[in-house]
Amino acid sequence: MDEPAQPPAAHSGPLPWVKLRAASATANLYKRMIAQADPKARAGDLVAVYDKAGAPYGVALYNPKSLITLRLLSRELAGFDPEEFFAKRLARAVELRRSLLRLDEVADAYRVVYDLGDGLPGLVVDRYGDFIVLELYSLAMFRQAERLERLLAAHYPGARFVRRASEHTESMEGFSIPAGPPTVTRVREHGVLFEVDLTGGHKTGFFCDQRDNRLAVCRLAGGRTVLDVCAYTGGFGLYAAKLGGAQAVTCVELDPEACRLIAKNARLNGVELETVCVDAFPYLRQMAANRRTFDLVVLDPYKMIASREGYKLGRQKYVDLNRLALSVISEGGILVTCSCSGMLSWDEFQACLRTAAGSARRRVEVFRKTGAGPDHPVAADSPEGEYLKALWCRVL
Repeated sequence: MDEPAQPPAAHSGPLPWVKLRAASATANLYKRMIAQADPKARAGDLVAVYDKAGAPYGVALYNPKSLITLRLLSRELAGFDPEEFFAKRLARAVELRRSLLRLDEVADAYRVVYDLGDGLPGLVVDRYGDFIVLELYSLAMFRQAERLERLLAAHYPGARFVRRASEHTESMEGFSIPAGPPTVTRVREHGVLFEVDLTGGHKTGFFCDQRDNRLAVCRLAGGRTVLDVCAYTGGFGLYAAKLGGAQAVTCVELDPEACRLIAKNARLNGVELETVCVDAFPYLRQMAANRRTFDLVVLDPYKMIASREGYKLGRQKYVDLNRLALSVISEGGILVTCSCSGMLSWDEFQACLRTAAGSARRRVEVFRKTGAGPDHPVAADSPEGEYLKALWCRVL
């Protein structure tokens, strides 16, 4: 029979308490690590956390229904004030983007809050012009949404807010965000214009993480034929056409709605490019069969490893996609290959490329490695935040 829940001797204050059975090296604490919880604690609460000896451990977001039962917010428990805490964390996040990185000078679309990287687990916030999109990954952050929007409005006066969450998150965490009206806006990045679907697009509508990589690609595109594979709304291709001086640009994307946006974005920027609405794998096979080659190929596929169960199959997809891409790159051409699968390490991603190069019988020289832009900071104790990987290669 379980022992009755007894509050730690050190506990005081209004927050419900949780006592740990084991600590964690990261901000995430799982069900097996929990010893006891205050009977008053409810899913979505902020809770005071104590270690197995009853000493203060910190403040966390609590959801006993979730595999990640506690998401640690702060190691400072004494005198914790939610309003002050969230105001300070958000101010620090905004300061990084505006004062240190000076992103407002080059773009009006960037990540304002990046989950554990900004010390706000379960929350991602992106700015798109006058819109602020909150992507919520935990019930507790969902319950804090009104406060978060109010505090963010102090930094972005007049901003309009959109809340999003995936169906998987809503099911796992136990909340639901009502569908709002379709919302579309336009943003700029280094002078390139994009139309962004804030309610129907992937994630929060646009991939801010590739901003610096898009700019780097356009610096290599001059006079080259460019193939943007898994182009989504045309980021790499549009940069290459508008800023890079590419000879010709082809964007390949399976999603018909994304293809429509590629064409619209091309018109917005006054450039011409070819859009092919097809799956990347058969397209590359057909191009190889036709002996069609390109001088610069960008591979930026969707997350092909979404779970541990899908690791083996997803890893093989990375090998196959890169092998096919290598077969359509001209002698001395460039491959920029990306992975956004956090479960695929840098070493494993490079191993995928090695296998692909051997199979394609091409010599591949990696001359650069990059990741997400600096508006995606990685906490030292949460290295999994470094999910995006890009390898820059010369193909011989």
